[in-house]
Amino acid sequence: MSNLENLRKQAKQYLRWHRDQYYPVAAIIREHVPRFCQLSDQEILAAAFRLADAQELVARKEGFEGWQALRTGACTAMSKTKQDAQPILTSVAAHLYVRDLIASTGFFTTKLGFAIDFIYGDPPFYGQVSRDNARLALRSMDESFFAEDIREREGLLSASITLASADEIKQLYFAYQAAGVPLPQALRREPWGARTFIVKDPDGNLILFASPAN
Repeated sequence: MSNLENLRKQAKQYLRWHRDQYYPVAAIIREHVPRFCQLSDQEILAAAFRLADAQELVARKEGFEGWQALRTGACTAMSKTKQDAQPILTSVAAHLYVRDLIASTGFFTTKLGFAIDFIYGDPPFYGQVSRDNARLALRSMDESFFAEDIREREGLLSASITLASADEIKQLYFAYQAAGVPLPQALRREPWGARTFIVKDPDGNLILFASPAN
């Protein structure tokens, strides 16, 4: 039952995050608790959020309909888990360092077709943008970690994003080209068969877009 105790602690953590107005928790609440699904981030953080709501969130994330179902099914679920089962990684988000978070999110939304998942801080210093299954976390920094030209000169990528087909990457490339997006590497076919191009954001981060190898 130690796992159940950890889940109780998770619920209390979500409750604290909501109480502290920790902005990223709003998206988690909206995704997993049905009564919040139509609310904006601001509305969620302003709404009443009780321990029972936090427990429901945790239960639904674990695949149960509610906290009571989780409690009664936790032992059974744990007993069915194989001893040699390996953890499964479900998502990844690349981290990009930027000087102006608002300007950076504006570039990704207006030029690259991403949407803002959240922006956190006053003044804002951390945020996330996404398009389909691609997520990019943005962290505002006053100083650069790189010499001004080393990333482009050495081809140091900040993120790689894969598309489903060669046709889709061509469509995206021409759309970005028409939008005036900086493209330090034009669309090309690699020796291993993939088609790739590179976008440069206002802070010099290089993002590779690639199709599967044919």
